Amino acid sequence: MVRQPGEGRGKVEESALRAPVGFLVFAASLRAASLNAKLARLAAQEIEACGGQADLAAMRDFDCPSYDQDVQDSGKVPPGAVLFRERLERADAFVICSPEYNFSMPGVLKNAIDWVSRMHPQPFNERHGLLMSASPSLAGGNRGLWALRVPLEHLGARLYPEMFSLAQAGEAFTAGGDIANPELRTRFASGIRGFMDLVEAAKHYPCAKRQWIEFPGEPGLPAGQAARMTPGR
Repeated sequence: MVRQPGEGRGKVEESALRAPVGFLVFAASLRAASLNAKLARLAAQEIEACGGQADLAAMRDFDCPSYDQDVQDSGKVPPGAVLFRERLERADAFVICSPEYNFSMPGVLKNAIDWVSRMHPQPFNERHGLLMSASPSLAGGNRGLWALRVPLEHLGARLYPEMFSLAQAGEAFTAGGDIANPELRTRFASGIRGFMDLVEAAKHYPCAKRQWIEFPGEPGLPAGQAARMTPGR
């Protein structure tokens, strides 16, 4: 069930009540000791603790040669691109923890996106996504996430408005892999739970997209008159 604001349920109770939703979670870095891989593992753990199903992957699984339309036209699509598409299609949503390279996204991730964008059906379209980053910098890799939003939103991904960036990430994790700062840990968990609520509602309660929602108090309307809107328009 989707949580109502202020209910304050614990994770055990929330896990028992939540309808099944699957998430592909991966870090967009090939480095074994990647800070973003740590963040991705933590995101997968949080998803599982809150009743979701996390498919934790590695960027090496999806690594591909540079996109080449001649190769695509020959039908020799790289195995990494095929696997990327399959894992996306099995999930209801995705979580990407991406480092920032020169104020943008890693080339290995952009290349994988380019490959799967040419497949039919294109797997990012209408799939929900959450973007996160971890970086030794004071910006936490946030600028790279803004760059990453551009191709994903162009492909029809429904990206969660709130992004999470962990600054000075080299010192931000505990020995057990958790986020050391309690306030940041709470914000991290709250963001994931909010994203899960949205994905769960989109999967299990699609009628909400087609219903007219009525709410009072729209500025500029006469007293007592309700405004009507269709979600997403």
